[in-house]
Amino acid sequence: MTDKNKNLFELSQKFIPGGVNSPVRAFSSVGGTPIFFKKGMGSRLWDENDKEYIDYINSWGPMILGHAHPEVIKAVQEIAKNSLSFGAPTSKELEIAEMLVKLVPSMEQVRLVSSGTEATMSAIRVARGFTSRDRIVKFEGCYHGHADALLVKAGSGALTFGQPSSAGVPKDVAKHTHTLAFNDNEGLEKCFSEMGNKIACVIIEPIVGNMNLILPNINFLKKLRQLCTQYGTVLIFDEVMTGFRVALGGAQELYGVTPDMTTLGKIIGGGLPVGAFGGKKDIMQNLAPLGPVYQAGTLSGNPVAVAAGLKTLKLIQEPNFYQKLSLMTEKLVDGMADAAEKNGIKFSARSVGGMFGIYFRDTPPNSFDEIMDSDRTKFNKFFHYMLKQGIYFGPSAFEAGFVSAAHTEKDIKETIDASYKAFESLND
Repeated sequence: MTDKNKNLFELSQKFIPGGVNSPVRAFSSVGGTPIFFKKGMGSRLWDENDKEYIDYINSWGPMILGHAHPEVIKAVQEIAKNSLSFGAPTSKELEIAEMLVKLVPSMEQVRLVSSGTEATMSAIRVARGFTSRDRIVKFEGCYHGHADALLVKAGSGALTFGQPSSAGVPKDVAKHTHTLAFNDNEGLEKCFSEMGNKIACVIIEPIVGNMNLILPNINFLKKLRQLCTQYGTVLIFDEVMTGFRVALGGAQELYGVTPDMTTLGKIIGGGLPVGAFGGKKDIMQNLAPLGPVYQAGTLSGNPVAVAAGLKTLKLIQEPNFYQKLSLMTEKLVDGMADAAEKNGIKFSARSVGGMFGIYFRDTPPNSFDEIMDSDRTKFNKFFHYMLKQGIYFGPSAFEAGFVSAAHTEKDIKETIDASYKAFESLND
């Protein structure tokens, strides 16, 4: 049979750099040919060869209700009949803004944008304008989009100038970004003691999903909050991934730590491109047209994307939604861990809300160094064995996975059974 995925990928490389429009899709980390999908329904996907998969990527998080949820599709179809875009205010923008402020109490005001990258970039600009400071702090392994100031790795020491981690990022931009180790209280305290009065903001994934799933030490988050308050630094929680994914109020609700600003994306668009950033009113009112910080976007608050997001946000507020989602995710990771143990494979897994992480190491990692210590060769073999069995995980050992409300007990059992065979094959 003709492999349409292979043919499409070969043709795509002629017209699209690397054949993909986002790097991880190229399968360069795991090898092999990317899958080209044409249909999704509930927990399942179908590729161009008509092969069916159980989906644990869920468009990297947004599809919390599953694919093609009938109520979300209906909302999009109804609004699209009136026009796809106005470039002007709509009542739906107000409705979703009111809902976001209600569900995430730390946000007193919010502005809509079109992507998570745009949200984090804009939040940092507002924080710099509010504090009249230039320096920012981020954490190793956390990803906040591809804005220049955020594509920065640590220098030779925690307090040295940052180094660009991508070509095209000027050193003059990178030098204002300092990168610290996640969950490292000592490094955090040293950073603030030496330059706290110069730091405009700290941006962090409160639960990390971009070096696989890494949970924070609660004392680390509390210390971060205390230091930011002490030095007048704006604390930004990047909840583009965790917002409405781990709990209705996000990671900040789970851990009881309140940021000054929050960035959102993914789920608030219901599968369409939407981002948002918000925070305390006195910070947000520095934005134009009220203040001196400029930010704009032709498609910000796009009515079709907002309609999808609004319907999604309404549906996830149903009673026991997160209890059911969390239970299903726990069954998945516990079952896979048990299957690995029975086959004598060094493996661990964990979950929070509808997010999960799988690791080829004895215990779940708590830092960038620990996740780098996992067995990536075994992950790659495992990934391809699962793919052959119709189980679609993220094509990288450094990505979290996602369960949707559409996943069933049958889906979970099929996945655990497939994982048993995959772990068994790793012993060959």
